[in-house]
Amino acid sequence: MITTEVLIICLLLMLNAFFALSEMALVSASKPMLKQLAKQGNRNADIALQLCEDSGKFLSAVQVGITLVGILAGAFGGASIAEKLAAPFNEFAFINPYGENVATILVVTLITYFSVVMGELIPKQVALSNPEKLSMYVARPMMVLSIICTPMVAILEFSANLCLKIIGVKKSSEQMTDAEVRAVLAEGFASGVMVKDEKDRVGGLLDLRDLDVSEVMIHRKDIIMMDIEMQPRELIHNILATPYTRVPLYQDNTENIVGVLHAKDVLRAISESVGGMESVDIAAIMRKPWYIPDTTAVSDQLNKFLSRRNHFAIVVDEYGAVQGLITLEDILEEIVGDIRDEHDIEIPGLRRQPDGSYHADGKTTIRDINRKTDWGLPDEEYTTIAGLVMHETRTIPERGQSFIFYGIKFEILERERNQIKRLRIVLLPKDMAKK
Repeated sequence: MITTEVLIICLLLMLNAFFALSEMALVSASKPMLKQLAKQGNRNADIALQLCEDSGKFLSAVQVGITLVGILAGAFGGASIAEKLAAPFNEFAFINPYGENVATILVVTLITYFSVVMGELIPKQVALSNPEKLSMYVARPMMVLSIICTPMVAILEFSANLCLKIIGVKKSSEQMTDAEVRAVLAEGFASGVMVKDEKDRVGGLLDLRDLDVSEVMIHRKDIIMMDIEMQPRELIHNILATPYTRVPLYQDNTENIVGVLHAKDVLRAISESVGGMESVDIAAIMRKPWYIPDTTAVSDQLNKFLSRRNHFAIVVDEYGAVQGLITLEDILEEIVGDIRDEHDIEIPGLRRQPDGSYHADGKTTIRDINRKTDWGLPDEEYTTIAGLVMHETRTIPERGQSFIFYGIKFEILERERNQIKRLRIVLLPKDMAKK
């Protein structure tokens, strides 16, 4: 009779199913939902939350349990049942001398099949159907199991770490790398779980550590500056006519920036002045310029902006020459895209044409183009689309010239002195694309 062995196998399979269901439920449960239930006084939710926040211990305990169940089910039960099944045929051993071995293989195969289906796949699917509710059901027994297995888990982890140390392998960090996060983002976008804007924003946040302020700053030729020697009335009128709230002031030449004038400070000074605009002391209300090197990481500059509560900085090179300026808004736009308000000047940058091509301003950044089109153009050596063309051609192209690289045709529409002002961009079919 093999009834006892079959019952043991069934019990072991049920135990394996319980472990698998508990593991999947606790791993998949929503922590915010468990926190809310715990605050409402649900003790099981509180225990489940503790297990979720310290998952290493209970996962190790579950692994120990599943391993022991598998060994017992495959070795003890399988061997015992196979021996009893093969016993009636032992007298015919001269016909099939491998009867017991065949029976053992058959029994182990069946046990493995039921272990995978009944002990793993079905319980995990059940757990995924309602992880929060099931996690609360299994929380108490899992907590008890974790406590019981603590000494064994500690010994196993110590042994594993010791072996890794002996062979010179460092224990990997539990934190996800940037590459892993980007892979998750790409998978989420491909599966439709995440839209492109959401993927771009998280990706933009990751990119901050790889960018210098020189790559996102407003170039010096595009900066609106005012001469501090101008008459106060004329200076104030010019400042109020710009779309910006902060304007650099220079003296003698544009390299000598002596201050930054905030439009709000100007309006406050006018309202407090007895003599109107003419009596406003510009030097008294301007703010001291903040200079930063062009090699500053964008992520570091973001932290400095937030800590200093100053959102405007002048970017200089190693020789102290002004290269441009950067604001908090410039950095935020690297994460969320263009931020437009009612005073902004609209800069189209990249415009799709009726024939499917694009017209682009030369100063449009590669990052903005990739964000809008997903062309994946490289931006390690240059910042703008004009810089890309000059880098690839090793020349300053003439108007009317066209080039093909990265599967895209670039045609020069307008050039002013040594600067490419406008381009026509055509995405080529794959069979025509050439790098």
